[in-house]
Amino acid sequence: MKQQLVALFAISLIPSLNAADPLAPKADGSPLRLACVGDSITQGAGAGEGMAYPTQLKSLLGEGWEVGNFGVSGRTLLRKGDHPYWKEDAYKKALDFEPDAVVIMLGTNDTKPQNWKLRDEFEGDYRDLVKSFLNLPSKPRVFICRPVPVPGKGNFGINEASLQEQMPVYAKLAKELKVGVIDMYAALDGKPELLPDCVHPNTEGAGEMAKAAAKALTGKDH
Repeated sequence: MKQQLVALFAISLIPSLNAADPLAPKADGSPLRLACVGDSITQGAGAGEGMAYPTQLKSLLGEGWEVGNFGVSGRTLLRKGDHPYWKEDAYKKALDFEPDAVVIMLGTNDTKPQNWKLRDEFEGDYRDLVKSFLNLPSKPRVFICRPVPVPGKGNFGINEASLQEQMPVYAKLAKELKVGVIDMYAALDGKPELLPDCVHPNTEGAGEMAKAAAKALTGKDH
């Protein structure tokens, strides 16, 4: 009985993996592989050449990470949206990347009226996308992002009101699927100057996004 109690006590001292916990380096010393999935904001529209947030994120994370940018401009999370990410080669390449971690930031283009009329399908499609990564043999940690704000009246049909309707979905899925959340919204909230066209972050804005992602992935401020 005493031995059993000692064993139980020892187990209780082992920290459980939480969705918000930072990633630990690999035991074999090889780089952690990070797949950044998203639309034009991930791809780098609005930022200077070579300054997309995944590129700046790689600089913050250092040599222990390999970062793949799988963003495609104009793409939706919705399967039946006008330009679904699901149909892109980038999606297949992100899956084939064998990632240790995945950062997903989709939803901005889903706010367009022609897409948001399918709002009832948004949660289910997002759940399926997250699961497609969680079920990979590499068993990656997945982080979903609250997208960046849309100042004023927005642009290109993208708007803040529909974006706010999405927000409860991110919280719900994070809890249900036990995945992390990166608050890109908070990173740029109240800083419209970093979103010159009211949608795409400039180089400085992409840098703030990179800092938010790096903090979530490593637990450290950068």
